[in-house]
Amino acid sequence: MTGPLRAGEKLAPSGRVKSERVNSETGGPHGGGPGKPSKRRAGVLVRAARGIVGAVLGVVLLVGVLGSAGAYIAYKHFSADLPDVDGLRNYRPPVMSRIYAGDSRLLAELASERRIFVPVAAMPAIVKQAFISAEDRNFYTHGGIDPMAILRAAMFDLAHAGQGRRPLGASTITQQVAKNMLLDGQMTLSRKIKEAILAIRIEQTLSKDRILELYLNEIYLGQGAYGVAAAAQTYFNKPLDKLTLAEAAFLAALPKAPNNLNPFKYPEAARIRRDYVLDRLAEDHVITPVQQAEAKAAPLVPSEFRRPPPIPGADWFTEDVRRQLVARFGQDDTTQGGLMVRTSLDPALQVAAERSLRDGLMNYDHQLGGWRGAVAHLDLPAVGFETQWPAALNQQPRPPGMLAAWKLAVVAAVSESTAKVEWLNHLGARRAAMLALPDVAWARVVRDGKPGPAPRRMADVVRVGDVVMIKPPAVQAEPQSGPVVRVRGRVPAAPMPAAANRATLCQVPLVQGAMVSLDPQSGRVLAMVGGWSYEQSQFNRATQAYRQPGSSFKPIVYLTALEKGVSPSQRFLDAPIVVDTPDGRWRPGNYEGTFGGPTSLRVALEQSLNLVTLRVAQQVGMKAIADNAIAFHEVDSMPLVLPAALGAVETTVLREAGAYASLAMGGREVIPSLIDSVQDEDGHVVMRAPGLDCGGCSDPSKPPDVVDTRAQIADPDSVFQLVTMMQGVVQRGTGKPAGKGLNRPIAGKTGTTQDFADAWFAGFTPDLVTVVWVGFDTPASLGDGETGGAVAAPIWNSYMTTALAGHPVLSFPMPPGVTMAPWDSGRGGTVIDAFKADQVPGASAPLGMGLASAPTSDAAQQPSGLHGGVDSGLGGLY
Repeated sequence: MTGPLRAGEKLAPSGRVKSERVNSETGGPHGGGPGKPSKRRAGVLVRAARGIVGAVLGVVLLVGVLGSAGAYIAYKHFSADLPDVDGLRNYRPPVMSRIYAGDSRLLAELASERRIFVPVAAMPAIVKQAFISAEDRNFYTHGGIDPMAILRAAMFDLAHAGQGRRPLGASTITQQVAKNMLLDGQMTLSRKIKEAILAIRIEQTLSKDRILELYLNEIYLGQGAYGVAAAAQTYFNKPLDKLTLAEAAFLAALPKAPNNLNPFKYPEAARIRRDYVLDRLAEDHVITPVQQAEAKAAPLVPSEFRRPPPIPGADWFTEDVRRQLVARFGQDDTTQGGLMVRTSLDPALQVAAERSLRDGLMNYDHQLGGWRGAVAHLDLPAVGFETQWPAALNQQPRPPGMLAAWKLAVVAAVSESTAKVEWLNHLGARRAAMLALPDVAWARVVRDGKPGPAPRRMADVVRVGDVVMIKPPAVQAEPQSGPVVRVRGRVPAAPMPAAANRATLCQVPLVQGAMVSLDPQSGRVLAMVGGWSYEQSQFNRATQAYRQPGSSFKPIVYLTALEKGVSPSQRFLDAPIVVDTPDGRWRPGNYEGTFGGPTSLRVALEQSLNLVTLRVAQQVGMKAIADNAIAFHEVDSMPLVLPAALGAVETTVLREAGAYASLAMGGREVIPSLIDSVQDEDGHVVMRAPGLDCGGCSDPSKPPDVVDTRAQIADPDSVFQLVTMMQGVVQRGTGKPAGKGLNRPIAGKTGTTQDFADAWFAGFTPDLVTVVWVGFDTPASLGDGETGGAVAAPIWNSYMTTALAGHPVLSFPMPPGVTMAPWDSGRGGTVIDAFKADQVPGASAPLGMGLASAPTSDAAQQPSGLHGGVDSGLGGLY
């Protein structure tokens, strides 16, 4: 018998009670015991797991798709406006151009960025490896970006966040190339993304060596140096191949912070960073531990780059070369194209030209300029004068035009015949010397525009406290010790100081000048001076100032007559002439105010007779004269008026030098040139001076075959006749001061314009042409009687004495169509001239010219609008 049934039990057929309790593990009616799930439950779990995995995979797939789409959209966004990297295949960084003198001395560097391009193959291996170890040790293995470096930098930056440390960079060399050459703007996340994209593209386009070449030539390394070659020169004054291991490591340290690692300012910071690079080189097994230790022990001693000293007075020449380069190649190629410019400048002749012109301008200023007073006056108390003047003098600016050899000095004491001057040398030490009254006799006080009498006492020139310009003596005395006793601002009379301790009182002239000297055989300009001081004025009066040449234009008139068959002995009437013009009657005259009657062409040129020149111009016609003037490049155009025959036209010193060079070359066209050749950065000649071609110069096995391709612009026989006559100008005529002491054949002509506003002398030997001009920037009279022969010719002589020293004495070659014959000029005896085959020496054919005739039809106009004005229409005086 059984008891009552419990929940979950039922009576089995056998009468036994059957349990149907749910298994606590499976939840089913047939539990299998604890820990053993049923098959049905296992199926449920499998299905659930599959659902979860599917969901996860779906989410992952969705995220991947969305991420890829986002990445693609971001890539398209950031790469949409990126520059094309294909241009880097042939890209050359901006490289400075260099200008060299004729002796290969460096004249100037033209650059927007100071860079010397060096091919990667020519760079020392240690320089390349130092930058790789310091900046991108995996350079040769990564594809543009370095993921490991990025991860390392990120972990470092996170670990040191908030500590004020500079974030660790992870840019590869390729990324830096992209940043420096293809991108600009501030460093942002967007910029870094673009940088990475470009870096990958660059790696796909260029070789590793090409990328490294661009990097090492482009990178800025401080002190104005771009690229490793310029940096080696800037910091160590060495070429790349002369750098030591320690020096190469220092250069590789600079990209991180070139200004903060400047060894001239921060030597310890520079040394620490250099040692870091050496450590990296050792870690990369580029150098041995011994080399590492030796390089670390080496002191970091920078050597500041010093450019060669400038060639005195060459600034005008160099600036004219720069202007020509810009006109030919453009501003960018001139300053960034790495041009190698070889010029014609002769440094020795340039120095001589500047010295001669300056001496001549100072001589004129001393004779006619007078003393214009002290630069300034120091109003200091007498008690503290000796201790206070150095500080006060240091505050005085250098006057414009003051020469480098001059010093600003203070007048410390004055006596009747001397003055003590003191100054500071370049080290700040005090120096003293004396001014002597005889040496300042030129310092006359200007009254009513004219210098007065010479000073009778030193107080007429300077007073105590005056700041003056002086040229120190060769031997500078030490300042006297102890106080100086003054009597009303002056010290008692003292004996005249020895010449060794006498300073020279100086002042900057107001008058200006210019000079050009060139080789007529080639047209190469050997020397050019554009004024008193380039520092004072960059205006080049040799090439930019258009002035009237005066009588130095007359050889063009006389050549035209000779080409038309006029003989050197042909006589023209030297008598008053009256020309009717729209403004009234013009009555020109000779400089002397006299008339000589019938006068030969030869004598008229020697004496620069205006009236004969005008009658010659009437005879041959102004049109023919103008054609010759244009052919000789004296002018581009000229009015067909009689005053133009006397030089009432405008030209430059350089143009006149070219015209006279054509005369020296027998009438062959000569174009003055400052540039011999220009090579691009690959060494190809892209410009050469015109006129002379050398057929065999490219083949060293053949002798050079120089061919003169210049045009023959005048009859050689007539030119030789003119040159012979122009020698008489120097031997007996107005240009006699030019030939003094030279003792060689010289042809030349003086030039003086209306009211003595311009003074010229243009002359030449067979191998050297020089033209000198003197005048004021704003045309004004140089003074009565200040002619080209008096003012310009002595300067010409001074320069040519130096320039021709050691040169052989050459004669002008005579063409086969002429003969030399003596004849009686009637003025100064027998002369020897060149005559053509159909001419009789001394003969003068009747030309049918009256005493006073109207101008020819092509000369009936009066000049108008000429520079400087032509009040009487008279251009040439003497």
